[in-house]
Amino acid sequence: MNTLDFKVPFGQGQTIRVQEDILESFYPYLHRHQEAQLMWVVKGDGVLIVEGEVHPFQQGDIFFIAANQAHVFKSLATDFSKNEACSISIFFDPLGKLRQLCMLGEFDSLKEFLNHNTRGFKVPNSENESVSDRIVQLKNSDQIDKMMHFFYLLRTLSAISKDAEPLCSDTDGKFRAHSFHKSRILSICRYIDSHFKEELTLESIAKRANLSPQAFCRYFKKHSGLTLVGYLNQLRISEVCSRLHKDHLDSVSFIAYNCGFNSITNFNRIFKHIIGCTPKEYMVSYKQKSSEK
Repeated sequence: MNTLDFKVPFGQGQTIRVQEDILESFYPYLHRHQEAQLMWVVKGDGVLIVEGEVHPFQQGDIFFIAANQAHVFKSLATDFSKNEACSISIFFDPLGKLRQLCMLGEFDSLKEFLNHNTRGFKVPNSENESVSDRIVQLKNSDQIDKMMHFFYLLRTLSAISKDAEPLCSDTDGKFRAHSFHKSRILSICRYIDSHFKEELTLESIAKRANLSPQAFCRYFKKHSGLTLVGYLNQLRISEVCSRLHKDHLDSVSFIAYNCGFNSITNFNRIFKHIIGCTPKEYMVSYKQKSSEK
């Protein structure tokens, strides 16, 4: 089975990404990414395949997938309308900005966890409630509060990992990480991440990658799991949401234009498709959650 290599899109300035998925079935393709992933199966069941080793999962299970581990969560039911898949994932890059922050002496235990946990693990059932509570707190917070909850979550995972069984016996994680970081797709994604607010065109990005537009589309979709337009839209919407959280007087349309959108009608359509509600509904919901804290 071929493995898709791709980079999880982050908004500008983001160190962690919280992603809630409510789908008919889990993402069905074997894939890996440079970001580590903590996934809480809120609803659904099936099998998790990690580097060729199989682990059954059910509602309530929580798994830590290390950076660059090939994995797939497979729903077993054939009637997906009766087997809705709901999950919340926390993504972060152990070799990104977190690595620099963890150089502080106070974070030695977290640094050890980030550097040496390359095989992943399943959170013991006895710890599911405490870890899921941490995930909910992180999901419902923002800015510095989000980072604080994230470090508490890492501390909990670090303690759990010492007694947890690894998901696979793979020992060449460092080699795979090295190979992955040298791949052309990372260079392309870094460029897009730095320029997504500008008017990027398929032709200009393909030229930078030394590919024809048609070849680039196939290459990018194969290695990122997304089309170029889909990747750009996720980056831009993530940045819009980040700015909407801040206390400012800018209008939504002003923010949208400054995040790379050139049509408010198109922006509203894309925002609802990705977030699941309109920008106005999103702001109302966010303010309600903020007032409840």
